[in-house]
Amino acid sequence: MEQKGRAELLLEGLKTRIKDAPSQTMHQENAVLDREELLRLVDNIAEVVKNDLIEWIRKFFRENGPDCNAIVGISGGKDSSTVAALCVEALGRDKVIGVLMPNHVQKDINAAQKLVEHLGIENHTINIRDSFNGIISQMELNGMEVSEQTIINLPPRIRMAALYAVSQSNHGRVANTCNLSEDWVGYATRYGDGAGDFSPLSKLTVAEVKEIGRSLNLPDELVDKVPIDGLSNKTDEDNLGFSYDVLDRYIRTGEIEDKKIKEKIDYLHELNKFKLELMPHFEF
Repeated sequence: MEQKGRAELLLEGLKTRIKDAPSQTMHQENAVLDREELLRLVDNIAEVVKNDLIEWIRKFFRENGPDCNAIVGISGGKDSSTVAALCVEALGRDKVIGVLMPNHVQKDINAAQKLVEHLGIENHTINIRDSFNGIISQMELNGMEVSEQTIINLPPRIRMAALYAVSQSNHGRVANTCNLSEDWVGYATRYGDGAGDFSPLSKLTVAEVKEIGRSLNLPDELVDKVPIDGLSNKTDEDNLGFSYDVLDRYIRTGEIEDKKIKEKIDYLHELNKFKLELMPHFEF
């Protein structure tokens, strides 16, 4: 774990240095490396971590269902694309089932379709609109005022219920597709997209997930796709109030320039840590 953590830190540190490099050469560990050498080093680290992830997924399935299928909810973004591609590499495309779950109309569903076509995996589309409307209408019929948070968090919880329904009907194990950056600030729904049976990316930042995606030869338009919340059409970064580049650098190096953003990240981290913990229970 310690060795892998160092690799992740080096990957993020090198990417930050490459991005900010004012010239063609820079110093790293008292050695002078040019930009191309640094890029090759980043690629090499991504390749190593990718292979470790593939072996980890194989080990999980050997120990938790040797004949099971990997069930992956497909949004068409970097995370679900990378997880699906890792599962294909680890298990073979015939052992991976992708599930597309629009809520009525999903404007960017073509990205999800492109991903399943690119990987050549079995896939199914389950529209969650009727389920969503059914719950909301029943709440209203019972005199409840439906909160904005309910509107936001109900769809991912329905999607996770759908994934487990598909999983239990197809001898599967459900993949969690959250990454470390989102988990760090609570940008996931508990018992929604925060659930699953195995989680390949939960210790990788957004920047690192993108590098793994590239090492898997995923199309750039999927790796670099800007995530939209689906309600306000705002990006994740618009909603958070800071960029993933800033967040990733802070997570990996502790470095951040804007004091107010640091305070906001720290606040969100403390506020949402419960999402990653088991529920409190009475000790008997």
